[in-house]
Amino acid sequence: MAEPQGEGERGEGAGSAGRRDGGQHGEGQRGSGDGWDEVVLDEDFIRSAGTAEPSARARMLAARWREGGPDPQPWRSDEPPAGWFFSKARRRRWRRK
Repeated sequence: MAEPQGEGERGEGAGSAGRRDGGQHGEGQRGSGDGWDEVVLDEDFIRSAGTAEPSARARMLAARWREGGPDPQPWRSDEPPAGWFFSKARRRRWRRK
């Protein structure tokens, strides 16, 4: 069987799937000098692209730290974690017994 007209030697069908003219280039389009003709948008290309935008949490912390940095915390603080050991639910169960 012969290969379809839209697929070339690269073996990709996704590049021509979105074209309305069935994947055939007109003479006017070849001379446009568009640099996107040789770009293969596969998984390796996408994963190698760098990300420039920080995450939402990083933006939130950066905005908070612009006003003032976090307070220094001792390595072992005197306070237990919030609601961990001295929670009201544990206190109620302990008193019932």
